[in-house]
Amino acid sequence: MIIWLNGPFGGGKTTCSTTLQKELPGAVLFDAEEVGFLLRQVFPSKYRDFQDNPAWRPLVAEFAVRCHQENDGHPVIIPMTLLRQNYAAEIHGAIKAAGVPLQHLLLHADPETLLDRINGSVEFPDNEERSEKVRVFRRRKLPIYTEAYDGWLAADAEVIDTTHLTPRQVADQALKTIGAL
Repeated sequence: MIIWLNGPFGGGKTTCSTTLQKELPGAVLFDAEEVGFLLRQVFPSKYRDFQDNPAWRPLVAEFAVRCHQENDGHPVIIPMTLLRQNYAAEIHGAIKAAGVPLQHLLLHADPETLLDRINGSVEFPDNEERSEKVRVFRRRKLPIYTEAYDGWLAADAEVIDTTHLTPRQVADQALKTIGAL
């Protein structure tokens, strides 16, 4: 099974994914951003957002399927924000077409909570300027997330509202949703 953890920055994807990996025997993590970083090296200035590179989506789907096969059917956890419905449909459709079960979980939180989490994040402890650039980017994405949530995302995924939950509670809800509890 592939467990796709979707959601906004500050939704809890990274924390949940590492907890799920510990809880699910044989589970592995696949960071789809790494595929984007590789494509960005090949095409350094062609795409502002690597998700817009037409090669990214099929490569992510193929890599996810191959990870599932290589991992003898144990879970592959992918914490990755997908806010464009057509991109999600392309990737998820290719995974399902390969016969691999996919659980699409959305870790949601209310906008105020997300903003608080983003403002409190420190990605680069030794470089405040760089951390602030990350926070600015993440704040810019909040309205896009809200539009996607209202438009299609909440209906497409199993929603776990993380607003008032501890990380442990979020992981337990995810485990329950995928049938592992």
